[in-house]
Amino acid sequence: MFQDTKAFSGYSVDDVGKAKEFYGGTLGVRVSEDDGMLFLHLGGGGTVLLYPKDNHRAADFTVLNFPVADVEKAVDELTALGVTFERYPDFDADAKGIVRGEGGMPSIAWFKDPAGNVLSVLDESTP
Repeated sequence: MFQDTKAFSGYSVDDVGKAKEFYGGTLGVRVSEDDGMLFLHLGGGGTVLLYPKDNHRAADFTVLNFPVADVEKAVDELTALGVTFERYPDFDADAKGIVRGEGGMPSIAWFKDPAGNVLSVLDESTP
């Protein structure tokens, strides 16, 4: 039924302007705005819709993953841009906030957007 649809994901933010600066400026994602909403244009043709919501509640789970060739390099670059990495009690992160992959889990590091939604950079070589 949906095999040929151009599906997309979306989640709320409390400030579209801050989201635009973060995703477009800090992360370098191509963005566009339409009717007060922000669209993230991801590599490979994917799109994510960020919509304003007055009573926004940040997602407490990962809503967007950025696969990268070198997690440590990505963490270092994002840290230099002011991004802070999260540490979760169930995961043993190193000093940079990277959870080193074991047992099929990729190396991954989590961070939040200005609205508090959880994002990650993770090793693209792990299936």
